[in-house]
Amino acid sequence: MVKYLPIMLDVQDQRVVVIGGGAVAERKVGALVEAGAAVVLVSPSLTEALAALAEAGRLSWISRRYAPGDIRGAFLVYAASNEAAVNEAVAQEARSLGVPVNVASRSEAGSFITPGVLRRGRLTVAVSTSGAGPSAAARITEQLAEILGEEYEPYLDWLHDLRVEIKRRELPPEQRRRLLRSAGNLDVLNEMRQGTFIEWSADDIDNWITRNLEV
Repeated sequence: MVKYLPIMLDVQDQRVVVIGGGAVAERKVGALVEAGAAVVLVSPSLTEALAALAEAGRLSWISRRYAPGDIRGAFLVYAASNEAAVNEAVAQEARSLGVPVNVASRSEAGSFITPGVLRRGRLTVAVSTSGAGPSAAARITEQLAEILGEEYEPYLDWLHDLRVEIKRRELPPEQRRRLLRSAGNLDVLNEMRQGTFIEWSADDIDNWITRNLEV
């Protein structure tokens, strides 16, 4: 079994080439567009959703079959055609160019796989079964969605803002570390879950920091 390295990639404005315009390509493109990638789609036809994205200018569409050279200069490549032979050819070219490639029809032919993803604002949870089955990963992701509720999005925004304020202040390293640990131990998540959380004002933040520095 291949042991994949979990990693989060910044693809903002990066050229990502997707070969194929069907349902599989649609799923790949949706995540890429959401992440801000500069998607180039090569396919003689598109699903309605992909056509709408192309019309809105959210991706570039090359309306023809894949040809050698299409993936040159790509940051990532997705071989998502409904023809296995085309996907294999794309994978072979990607390997020769040293470009990471995902192969929808045969995961082991590529150099990376795409996990099931659960997003809650700043929180991203990726679920992979290392190729055992996308449906199993989807079910596990759904189970995690029940555990990690919508309250995680405002909670992590709040925690981020508090950490930024702590780091903004010119404090000795040990005091800063103590405040950051204390921030993570606050029971704000449960308060948000129960609907009892009251938004902190700038004075509330100042008072909290002062109290914790005095401890």
